Order: sequence, then structure tokens, then C-alpha cells
Amino acid sequence: MNRPRVLRFCALLALAAGGAMVSAQTLLPSTPPKGFGASVTPAFEGWFDNPDGTHTFLIGYFNRNTASEVDVPLGPNNQFTPGNPDMGQPTHLLTGRRYGMFVYTVPKEFAKTQKLTWSLTVNGVTSKVPFYMSPDYNISPMQASEQGPHGYNLPPVLRFEPQGASFTGPLGTIAKAISRTATAGIPMPLDLAADDDAQYSSGANTPMNNAPSPVELVISKYRGPGAVTIAEPRAKMTALKGGKPDQPFSGKASTTVTFSQPGEYMLHVTANDYSGNGGGGAACCWTTAIVKVTVGSDAPRTTGGR
Repeated sequence: MNRPRVLRFCALLALAAGGAMVSAQTLLPSTPPKGFGASVTPAFEGWFDNPDGTHTFLIGYFNRNTASEVDVPLGPNNQFTPGNPDMGQPTHLLTGRRYGMFVYTVPKEFAKTQKLTWSLTVNGVTSKVPFYMSPDYNISPMQASEQGPHGYNLPPVLRFEPQGASFTGPLGTIAKAISRTATAGIPMPLDLAADDDAQYSSGANTPMNNAPSPVELVISKYRGPGAVTIAEPRAKMTALKGGKPDQPFSGKASTTVTFSQPGEYMLHVTANDYSGNGGGGAACCWTTAIVKVTVGSDAPRTTGGR
């Protein structure tokens, strides 16, 4: 069942208000953002059924710190309950509203009355939001719920190699992450390619003026022990085909990523189409992927000797 965009957005706020628990102060969805010292609230984008009978929760968050990205290690301050406290959530939280950053799939036996809860404690405030299969949150992230002039909009197809694995929809998970290696302090090249139907609908059949790229990328740190510097966090795509609304699009982009220290890192990539961040509130159409990077030391090796 697909609800209108406004209804789903209002339901999201209601869920955040009803599910958030506070430990240090009263916290409401209308609490204004500030540069530093604010809270981070989990966000329930919705859930959907899979062909094998399992169900998937689509989850994001809202970081009210407008000038402060926040690192919250897995543990009491960043955990799921009940069950495994690590369900693939980020430990590095970007500023602002971040839609559908990860998914978690539950078995087909998961009852509609069961709940999973993500708890985040940031700057002394604990926010908890439950996720459950309410009909009001049933979404269709793999196809737009409303048909446009050229059919139903679909999410972009994202690749990291010309013939490599492809990702479609906001389904990026750690289990399906691609792997890379890097050396601390040395920029690691990151190449991306995307295809999209470039469907655009204003709701009033008005043309788009000064159209941006049909696919826009956002690359960010997701997990890791050190600082991550991305040369172009919003790497611009070069069109190989199309480039205007309703023209099938293919494009490529490149950037570099530098890691401050050795360790295991994860990068998060979001590919938005013309529907924009969070699909404009409709839960479609964007694509996510995770890149796992093993970063080694740049210290020289000593061999031999007397």
C-alpha cells in the first residue's frame, strides 16, 4: 500500500515523536537544529516485502548538529535491540536529514507486532525509534508509486567498475559491500558509473529549467577509526549518453579518498535521480552502496640486515 508523500512525511514525524526516548532533556521533532551539542534521531523511512517472503526496513536519521558530523561507536550509545546490536548502522553520522542510509532484513516469520529499536545517544540525549510493519509505512523503493508521462520512475543503476557488480535501489548493505585496499595518507582512486531512465515529473507537466545531471552522487564516511578526506564528496558525473530529462542516461565520475590512519573503513555512496533526496518524500528513487576499505600503514618495511 502506498500513501501520499505528505501523509508519509507526517507519519515519519509522528513515529519519531512517539518513539524517541530522552535521557537528558525534552526532545521533539520541532526542536531547532544548532551548530554543536544537539541530538541525532533515527528515522523510519518505511518497510517493504521481498520476493522470498522476508521483509526489509529502510532506515535513515536526522543529525541536528548543522556544523558537526558525529562519530558514535557501536555499543551502548549506538545499538539495536533486541538481538544483534550491530545491524549495519553507521557509526559516522553526517549533518542534516539523511534518507534511507541502510536497510535491515527480517525473516518472513517476523510478526507485524514485533519491533526493532535503534538507540542513539549523542551529546547526552538518547533517542530511540522503533521499526515495525505498520501498513502506514509500507513503501515501494524500487519503483515510483505514481506513473509519469514515460512510465514508472526507477532508481539509478550504480557500478564501481565497467563490468562489475551493479546496485539498484536503497539496498546498500555491509554484506554486499565491494572491497578496496588503500594506504594511509595516500589518495585512493574511486571510480563510479551510473545509468538511469532520467524520468522527470513536476506534477504539472512543466519542463525543467537548467536541469542538473540526471544522477547526483554523495560519497561519505560510514565507519572507520580515522579521518576520511574525500576530494569531491559530490563527484560530478560526465555524461556518456543522454544528460537531459527523459533521455536515458549513462555517466561516469571519479574522485579520490584519503584515510588518516590504518584500519578498516566503510564508505557510503548515494546516487539520487531527478526525484532528489529521499525521492522527494516518496521513498523512491535513489540507490545506495557500501565500499569496504582496508587501509594499511605507509611505514617503510625493513628487510634483511645484520
